[in-house]
Amino acid sequence: MIAERIESFTVDGPLLTDVGGTIAARVLSTPAMIAKDGALRGDARARASAGGTGELGFEVCIRHVAGASEGARRTVGAALREIVDERELRFDVEVREGDRVIGIGTHERRAVQRASSE
Repeated sequence: MIAERIESFTVDGPLLTDVGGTIAARVLSTPAMIAKDGALRGDARARASAGGTGELGFEVCIRHVAGASEGARRTVGAALREIVDERELRFDVEVREGDRVIGIGTHERRAVQRASSE
């Protein structure tokens, strides 16, 4: 592992869905779970290499394997496990409630030069 970051969050507000009213309880939505992973990736990469680049995602493979109820506390972790050709960034991601895995997978991103502000 090259860099890692773990952060806690509460399952509430826009993170919730009731699947258009088809289920009785509001739960953590899969897109929200993936978005929580997104908040960590850049930080893990920044800690691993110098600035001057941005990132574009090109592959997300995350399974939502267990439910997370409204108000629950979860942790999300992103670990930069590999940099290929100084451009391709491979992350392992995981969402947990204590020892219970809620979501797990990988996310791949590509480093790109930032546009000049001149």
